[in-house]
Amino acid sequence: MKNTHPILDAVETHRADLTELADRVWATPELLYGEFASCAAHTEVLRAKGFRVTESVTGIPTAVMGEAGEGGPVIAILGEYDALPGLSQEAGIAEPRPLAPGANGHGCGHNLLGAASLLAACALKDWLAQTGTPGRVRYYGCPAEEGGAAKAFMVRDGAFADVDAAITWHPDCFTRVDDPESLANTRMDFTFTGRASHAAVSPHLGRSALDAVELTSVGVNYLREHMVNGARIHYAYLDAGGTAPNVVQASAKVRYSIRALQLADMLALVERVKDVARGAALMTGTQVQAQVFSAVSNNLVNETMDRAMHAVLEDLGGVPFDDEDRAFARAIRATLSPTDLEAPWRGIGTEPRDEALSTTITPLRPGGEVMIGSTDVSDVTWAVPTTEVLVACHAIGTPGHSWQITAQGKAPAAHKGMTHAAKAMAMLGQRLCADAALLAEAKAEHARRLARTPYTSPLPADLKPPLVAR
Repeated sequence: MKNTHPILDAVETHRADLTELADRVWATPELLYGEFASCAAHTEVLRAKGFRVTESVTGIPTAVMGEAGEGGPVIAILGEYDALPGLSQEAGIAEPRPLAPGANGHGCGHNLLGAASLLAACALKDWLAQTGTPGRVRYYGCPAEEGGAAKAFMVRDGAFADVDAAITWHPDCFTRVDDPESLANTRMDFTFTGRASHAAVSPHLGRSALDAVELTSVGVNYLREHMVNGARIHYAYLDAGGTAPNVVQASAKVRYSIRALQLADMLALVERVKDVARGAALMTGTQVQAQVFSAVSNNLVNETMDRAMHAVLEDLGGVPFDDEDRAFARAIRATLSPTDLEAPWRGIGTEPRDEALSTTITPLRPGGEVMIGSTDVSDVTWAVPTTEVLVACHAIGTPGHSWQITAQGKAPAAHKGMTHAAKAMAMLGQRLCADAALLAEAKAEHARRLARTPYTSPLPADLKPPLVAR
């Protein structure tokens, strides 16, 4: 640990300021591409800490980048700060109590995610300056992870072209290197256009767009029997065509999320879903337009980076929670079902234990039941060697995207977890800058994997991010 003390001291130097930032972002939850206050808060801290700031990265108003250091390798530390709809919740209580019914909330802990990543960048910046080590640290403030695929757009448009390695993290109930698998995912909108008519007097003159949406659902449900293992398809109505049942719906719109473990399989499945929608349009005499909303790749693993991060975690040990932290965690756990409480243990292949908070390090590749989602971090993994660490911040069993996550988002336990995550990321950044052989090994592995499977962006070349007005 002797060589890492300066990094840990640097984290402590900036900890209070970045904890305040996490709480500020928690208090102003904003959705994909609308994170104007959150991005401004991160930009303000970047300037105050002496970073060279680039705003509106690749033309995205809520993406920001701060750089420090000179020469040497470029180490990217990725942050996020977007919230989720409908997860407003008062902090620090173990019962559902929205601050505003139906409002947004940080039900995935991204207020902590961005602040800890910026805290790590501050610590690595200080170490580079104090030691005179060649190298540059970049903090990337990335919006719209929750469905907007901002990092995929940023990768496609060159934001990581000169980066040597990337590090990120996510709040969790255990502390470990994240699983290497993720699902490639396309979100696609199908807009059906028909013909309005009186549903009783002249139904024969109408062409129902809503019927087309429903027949698409039927067709996709039959398609599920013939998909590759691990594929997933979900949908949500964006426009059901109106509220009057006596009017044949002339327009309707549905969004599909189409996922698979491999990008090629996902893209092939997208074409089959498009065929189903076209068939539904033929059956109903309507027209259909398909438009990609966002898309992300599957993850490209880098074992070198993951092993290096695991070694850092073993040096650090677990998050130092106290009895007050455990008491609040037990109160949260009392709101959860037995299935909720069991699920995380299945994910790491361990028999469930009656623990409120985890203070240990989970083994690398624990071999449990992998619970796979999608993330735009995956596209960064194709651009540069990348690792993601999960760090305990909330009660074991807390479901993601829940009011319980929002309730714990400003708790002392969450602050301890985000500080621990910052230490882990800063320590790995230090090792990558100080150990040329380690970085070279990570880059060589990345190059070998790309040689076998070259990267193709899942985004159409002409697709623009779905930005929102301020």
